Amino acid sequence: MVLGASCLCLAAALAAPPPAPADLLLVNGRVYTFTWDEPSIDGTPAANAPRSGSSFRPDAQAVAIRGDRIVFVGRSRDVRAYQGPKTRVMDLGGATVLPGLVDSHTHIVGLGEKQSQVDLVGVASEAEAVARVTAFAKRFPPGQWILGRGWDEGAWANHYPTKQLLSERVPDHPVLLSGLHGFAVWANRLALERAGLTRATAAPEGGEIVKDASGEPTGLLLNRATYLLTDAVPGPTDEQYEAYVLAGLTRMARDGYVAVHEAGADRRLMKALQSLDAQVRLPVRVYAMLSVRDADLCREWRRRGPDRENGRMLTTRSVKAFYDGALGSRGARLLADYSDRPGHRGVSGTQYGFDQSLLAELMKGGFQAAIHAIGDAGNRETLDFIESVLRAQPESRALRHRIEHAQVVHPDDVPRFARLGVIASMEPPHCVEDKTWAEARLGPVRVKGAYAWRTLRRAGARLAFNSDLIGSDHHIFYGLHAAITRRDKSLQPPGGWHAEERMTPEEAVRGYTTWNAYAASWEKESGALAPGRWADVTVMDVDPLVVGASDPGRLLRGSILTTIVGGRVAYAADAVDRAARGGGGRP
Repeated sequence: MVLGASCLCLAAALAAPPPAPADLLLVNGRVYTFTWDEPSIDGTPAANAPRSGSSFRPDAQAVAIRGDRIVFVGRSRDVRAYQGPKTRVMDLGGATVLPGLVDSHTHIVGLGEKQSQVDLVGVASEAEAVARVTAFAKRFPPGQWILGRGWDEGAWANHYPTKQLLSERVPDHPVLLSGLHGFAVWANRLALERAGLTRATAAPEGGEIVKDASGEPTGLLLNRATYLLTDAVPGPTDEQYEAYVLAGLTRMARDGYVAVHEAGADRRLMKALQSLDAQVRLPVRVYAMLSVRDADLCREWRRRGPDRENGRMLTTRSVKAFYDGALGSRGARLLADYSDRPGHRGVSGTQYGFDQSLLAELMKGGFQAAIHAIGDAGNRETLDFIESVLRAQPESRALRHRIEHAQVVHPDDVPRFARLGVIASMEPPHCVEDKTWAEARLGPVRVKGAYAWRTLRRAGARLAFNSDLIGSDHHIFYGLHAAITRRDKSLQPPGGWHAEERMTPEEAVRGYTTWNAYAASWEKESGALAPGRWADVTVMDVDPLVVGASDPGRLLRGSILTTIVGGRVAYAADAVDRAARGGGGRP
């Protein structure tokens, strides 16, 4: 009887029709599906995680994609059933395959603009920055604005540059140089004149015009005063602006990202995104956070309501607000005085343009709130605000509100993230970039509550990882390395800065995949490789789960091979693309 039943099952299997051909097969890869359970709050992998001894191992070799969805994940020999005459096959040659990477806090226009600006990232001194600007300005006629970005307003806070040298070396062009994190601008004399900024100009609330002993502006503006200069710069045309957006998103695809969460889209940016979406030209998915500073735009969306469905290339159901300033420029709001500036505690709330009533209305209207908060007072007061909204509207908790940066958190406030269901949206690069001056701002005790990823995880908080580009290098290998080691690109300090807050390699990868899917309420469509999920895939030449544990410094030499968004190859390195076109890698 048993034999008869077995024969019937075999016959049924043999009679089953083959599956419809796939459009794309990825074969011979080290595929991590991330369909296993989450690690514990101390980073211990789940019992069903794919591991051999103490090391991770891939749990699949091949992926089949039809249309915009995954239809099969498993062994290379089994994926053969999905190959038809028109199926494209990519032989990955042992490369690592992950759920598509997501950067959950970007400023994409800036990334596109960088190609037309002076790159000041990494400059060590005022003289070096001025030399770069001087060489760049020679390419443009006198009178044309010269823009740059990337000098570190945090590292330079004790010796801020002035207009003097910049004005001497570049006298015929107005020059405006934005700080790395956008909370300071530095200008020459001609730029100040074009902006009409004089000794009589008053600083706006929450901002500072740095002046010399005689009361003359030095050329440096901080926090909310920066707009006095930035607003004087002629803006790009609509065509140029849209080109910046497309260039930035295309760069993200090249760097392995299948989606970005755009942190603060005003009317102009939304227009560009909607235009690209209508033209079917968005290279990656965009989860747009409307800028609460564009109040009219937000009120229009409040009447219209948030996007409810998933699956679009452009999704708008989140809003971005600022509660306080940045730690580097001493604008973050602290509970006690800055350790290196007695009597000063930063700026926040209405001083910093926080529109509490509008944001509360948007949250009640179904929009996820993403609120920039850096200092321990800023985070406490932001949590107080979110709690007040949840008290009046308990169902708003399901929207998964976020605090962007959550950079310095008082121990008493750490458990509140989990209790209120607030996501801590954080940047691993900020930790290793700020370590040279953060303790000076906060002191040796308070700094232990800064960049405290493990502390928040242990308290049950959900995290999301990102770059806050262009303020930090957005490359995934840098982000993963920072999260795993808390060391900079020079591998310093050797043991990691406050290493007790490190993430495991699995947690670091999840920070840019599964956790960011949750932050956008995409966890049923994204964040894992499984049949029925979006065909959003990243392929790289290094295995972060293995190398991240054995030799994390090697991550900094990694590269992206392929990015697939909704089943479409958004980027492929030359060797991978040639192999696929040539039909290489039969399964």
